[in-house]
Amino acid sequence: MGERSIFSDDPGLYDSCSDLLERARRRGLTLGAAESCTGGLVCACLTAVPGSSDVVRGGVVSYAVPVKRSVLGVSGDVLDEPALGAVSGQCAEQMAEGVRRTVGCDVSVSVTGIAGPGGEEPGKPVGTVWFGVCSPRGTRSRLLVFEGDRARVRHEAVRAAVGLLSEELMEMS
Repeated sequence: MGERSIFSDDPGLYDSCSDLLERARRRGLTLGAAESCTGGLVCACLTAVPGSSDVVRGGVVSYAVPVKRSVLGVSGDVLDEPALGAVSGQCAEQMAEGVRRTVGCDVSVSVTGIAGPGGEEPGKPVGTVWFGVCSPRGTRSRLLVFEGDRARVRHEAVRAAVGLLSEELMEMS
């Protein structure tokens, strides 16, 4: 089992992480992640692949709003605005930009959402997850809504984050 045990329910995720790291390695690019609802699982999956240290620069688990603000530089205009807040595209974009700056990586991803079972807000049901991607091409965000319990939402968010990093590397020339 060893390092692959983190992928026992989803061996395809290990392959996706391995492929992502190899693609980044071939291009001489480094990666980073800012995570809220996934609590470090994106970095854990990437670093479970042997040899990941030449590609993964690091990550920030910014579960609490003050950490998003002080470590990643997410603005009060976003965090304090009820229509936006920590679960928004703007927050995800600023998290991705902040971690890219903080860890000094080329391409970063961020994850912020509501994994449940509680935490639902008007217009933001459990399973609502915003992702940000930041690279030399710019910053963008994407909203996905996942079904299932907390473990399923977090697992699907990790898969999506790895997929977004892969997508960004493919789009970079």
